[in-house]
Amino acid sequence: VQLQASGGGPVQAGGSLRLSCAASGRTFSSYSVGWFRQAPGNEREFVAAINWSGGSTYYASSVKGRFAASRDNAKNLAYLQMNALRPEDTAVYYCAAQAFARWPPQRPQDFAYWGQGTQVTVSS
Repeated sequence: VQLQASGGGPVQAGGSLRLSCAASGRTFSSYSVGWFRQAPGNEREFVAAINWSGGSTYYASSVKGRFAASRDNAKNLAYLQMNALRPEDTAVYYCAAQAFARWPPQRPQDFAYWGQGTQVTVSS
């Protein structure tokens, strides 16, 4: 599975962005998808996860209520809708697929496939 994240960019605090994760491969629909972010000097941080069907989601406490994960398996796409953005949300955002761990997967090592990151910059 190859993943490609897109949709990042500059946005003012309080604004919204929707990230997309495009996947190749026919097995994408059987994988959980995770979203992570990494700010300069920081470790990669879990943001959200969505299970294979889209029926279950899980969020980091820092984004719960503001971010929403979804997916369209027919199109091999996953999304991260980000609302009420804050300057502390500034980071490179990554999507990842397949989870080895029990639900909810939250560690980078729980995922086998990674896309390149997309930069999100939130200005105050």
